[in-house]
Amino acid sequence: MQIGFIGLGQMGSGIAANLLKAGHDVTVYNRTRAKAEALASKGARIATSPGDACKGDAVFTMLADDKAVDSIVHDDGGIVANLKASAIHISLSTISAALSKRLAEAHAKAGQRYVAAPVFGRPEAAEAAKLFIVAAGEAAAVKTVSPLFDAIGQKTFVVSEQADAANIVKISGNFLIAAVIESLGEAMALVGKAGIDKHQYLDILTSTLFGAPVYKTYGNLIADAKFSPAGFAAPLGLKDIRLALAAGDELRVPLPLASLLRDRFLTLLANGGENLDWSAVGGLAARDAGSV
Repeated sequence: MQIGFIGLGQMGSGIAANLLKAGHDVTVYNRTRAKAEALASKGARIATSPGDACKGDAVFTMLADDKAVDSIVHDDGGIVANLKASAIHISLSTISAALSKRLAEAHAKAGQRYVAAPVFGRPEAAEAAKLFIVAAGEAAAVKTVSPLFDAIGQKTFVVSEQADAANIVKISGNFLIAAVIESLGEAMALVGKAGIDKHQYLDILTSTLFGAPVYKTYGNLIADAKFSPAGFAAPLGLKDIRLALAAGDELRVPLPLASLLRDRFLTLLANGGENLDWSAVGGLAARDAGSV
């Protein structure tokens, strides 16, 4: 397929590279041109503007937040103004359910199609085409772009024809990951202060009760206090918790643990954690216990 890709951060670069490997004709755009040039050597064409990346059958966006996505979509030189009729905008970003709903409406009004497809996985999974994709949108549109999902992920879950449903799943999933990080941090602070080796403790946990990858990945980061470089920056973690709280407000679902996590992220950022991985929230408990 002829596709565009907008947003070449740690996640986007790996995803775009895998689309090229799968034989697709990819035009890339990034505000920092050097990131686009790195993909040109792999066969990508470089767009000079977001609109220039919207001339094909579909365009991906992988951007940081609602503001960035909204701007790229609605600016005069953006997606809605340049995407041809029936072409598909695929949003991989973790954005609010409210914005996803507005995007679906805006594209429908313009005669275009929209698929929400946020992903689970860190940058190393993006590079290895091992992401998990949560997709929602018009069934025919999702079917059309399924080969693209196969090129970048290991499994796609289609959850609804209502695009914002995918974003609710993604937001709630990130809320759960943050809860795991916080609880792991507290448990490791306890055993660490008792003189128990944190890596042995993690091996016990992951060999018995908690074998899920999230415990192994974040447990090792917390045990090693290895929070830099950031695979997923702490401010993005705070953003996602706020998205969960906003969704809870809209649906009248109390999320008391999410409120706690928001405060933990604010504590991390207030103490210089701006450039750390979001797993650094799991290091706060040891600091609070006087262990570091």
